[in-house]
Amino acid sequence: MITKFSPDTVHETAGYSHVTISEAGRLAHLAGQCPLDLGGAVVGEAGDYAGQTAQVIVNCLAVLAAAGAAPEDVVRSVIYVVSPDSTVLAAVWDQLNASPLAPAFGTASTLVGVASLGYRGQLVEVDLTAALRDEPTTDRD
Repeated sequence: MITKFSPDTVHETAGYSHVTISEAGRLAHLAGQCPLDLGGAVVGEAGDYAGQTAQVIVNCLAVLAAAGAAPEDVVRSVIYVVSPDSTVLAAVWDQLNASPLAPAFGTASTLVGVASLGYRGQLVEVDLTAALRDEPTTDRD
């Protein structure tokens, strides 16, 4: 069970919750998802935040599904964007929240502008933690 709330003793949020509580159980800690295609190449032209965000969404949905989770199971997210410009950060946030991944960002969430990320030309990365509902049905390598 996941409980999300924001106490009235702190500021209102832009759609996320100040507190996310998950009952004791299994968690999936997903590696930061980058805008890489199946071949490992960075997607998008220089400055293509929307294209890179779209690929990050695809990758996040794929790894969540592989872990046996859905966006609704995410208990924590951190979004990294290479930009000091709050309008760029807001545009990435808005795109994420208009996507099928949107429920992941209603929990405890952090949006950070950074100087650089791991791949040349990379502009966006999303790090997720999900609470898993059921015991695993198969072993994984």
